[in-house]
Amino acid sequence: MWNVTGTIAEIVLRTAIIYGIVLLGIRLTGKREVGQMTPFDLVLLLLIANAVQNAMTGPDTSVPGGIAAAGTLLAMNAGVTWVVWRSRRARKVIEGSPRLLIHHGVVLKENLAKEKVTIDAIFQALREHGIVNVAEVSLAVLEIDGSISVLKNDEMPTVVRPHHHVRFLSKKSG
Repeated sequence: MWNVTGTIAEIVLRTAIIYGIVLLGIRLTGKREVGQMTPFDLVLLLLIANAVQNAMTGPDTSVPGGIAAAGTLLAMNAGVTWVVWRSRRARKVIEGSPRLLIHHGVVLKENLAKEKVTIDAIFQALREHGIVNVAEVSLAVLEIDGSISVLKNDEMPTVVRPHHHVRFLSKKSG
């Protein structure tokens, strides 16, 4: 029925390579939530998807070829998710780390520039949190998912403990 030869193995290899390259490219372009994508971000994502399709499957447009490509993408994504979950170092490399944007009412322009966040985006996040004046902000942080968390001066806890002191209970321990 289907003429399946060594092309499936080739599709798997091509797809794995493309997945890695696109993941790296997206990681290098910065953090942004899907809901915060600009029209040109969406256009870029759609064009990348179209551009890499042929690179993954080559001339094979068969159903088994498509299944091989889709299966490889799902497996690669599951593998990356597992590695990120298991390794703090991999998590930092692949997902990045939060970046401070405002500290005690002072906008950290160098951090905005590093993350390609505009001052308009900062003011939008402040408005969304009901803040009209930067002086009201104790901390504003660009999170790894691209969202901006904001804590007002009066919302800051008196003691902030680093997350490495957090203890987790497993089902075995209680």
